[in-house]
Amino acid sequence: MTLKVNNIINNDLESISQSSLPWERLHSKTIMITGGGGFIGSYLIKSLLYVNKKYNLNLRVICVARKIESVNYRLIDYLDNENLKVFLQDVSKPLLSNFPKANIIIHAASQASPKFYGIDPVGTLLANSIGTMHLLDNALKNKSENFLFISSGEVYGTPINSNLLVNEKDYGYLDPMNVRSCYAESKRLGETMIVAWGNQYNIHANVVRPFHTYGPGLSFNDGRVFCDFVSDIVNNRDIVLKSNGDAQRSFCYLSDAVIGIFTVLLNGKKNEAYNIGNPKTEIAIKDLASILINLFPEKKLKVKFEIQTENINYLKSNVSRCCPSIDKLNELGWNPEVGIKEGFKRTVESYF
Repeated sequence: MTLKVNNIINNDLESISQSSLPWERLHSKTIMITGGGGFIGSYLIKSLLYVNKKYNLNLRVICVARKIESVNYRLIDYLDNENLKVFLQDVSKPLLSNFPKANIIIHAASQASPKFYGIDPVGTLLANSIGTMHLLDNALKNKSENFLFISSGEVYGTPINSNLLVNEKDYGYLDPMNVRSCYAESKRLGETMIVAWGNQYNIHANVVRPFHTYGPGLSFNDGRVFCDFVSDIVNNRDIVLKSNGDAQRSFCYLSDAVIGIFTVLLNGKKNEAYNIGNPKTEIAIKDLASILINLFPEKKLKVKFEIQTENINYLKSNVSRCCPSIDKLNELGWNPEVGIKEGFKRTVESYF
């Protein structure tokens, strides 16, 4: 199965290109995206190739990926683009002798699905720690101009006060002896490495913390509940909730998140972290299920509850609410625009 370019994706890319960003700063740059076959990384690549053509930027884009299968799935229509180079490398392993250099590095390589936290916790944490070290050393060696680390809202752990929006300084509780912390703790370490290399070696580095990003290209075997919901609708299945669905999450549509990432890359302050999310779309999981069902009434699907014991491999979060404050990124001119109904409708329709 491959994700072919369609009107939904093209409209997203046009919207991204029309954002009021100084795209001209990327002229004649080489930009490396690790995790380029992943959900967010692939959309960053598509966006760069789109603005390159639209604004004649003379860009060169390097997609670093661990598996060619993910590249083929999400970037199949771009592999013949002369401005794109694919390089296969697990960044948690020593970089190959011919590993490319770039003016800008965006490190998005990471296992983000909770299904991996129990199955492969070592692989999960290594990309965010050792992988970050390898890439920072590559940036230092080749005098890269910018380094952007794609972290996660999971670094906040369990908020001290879940009634408040979480800003970039509001760290909650994380248990380092819980195997599920392999993701959040390694993201925290990756962030600290960004600051350490940035200060000691004067690398212009930044961090973004996405919250529950969704859109075209979600993997149906991802394991996260909102991915399951989209898969159910696309495949004409009733949505079956395995919990009471009371947990609240805020969801950010992919094109909004990508604009936020590029906003930090182009306008962010050195050694600073920025939340990327949409607090206006916060919703209980059970209500999200109902919205998705109602967006496609012709399918005549239902929401069902079958509460079960926890899957030993899928380690779910115990956080009932963690909604981001985006004031800091607002100050750079970014504001999410896609509502939850529009976003999930576009997501589902991108698979038709």
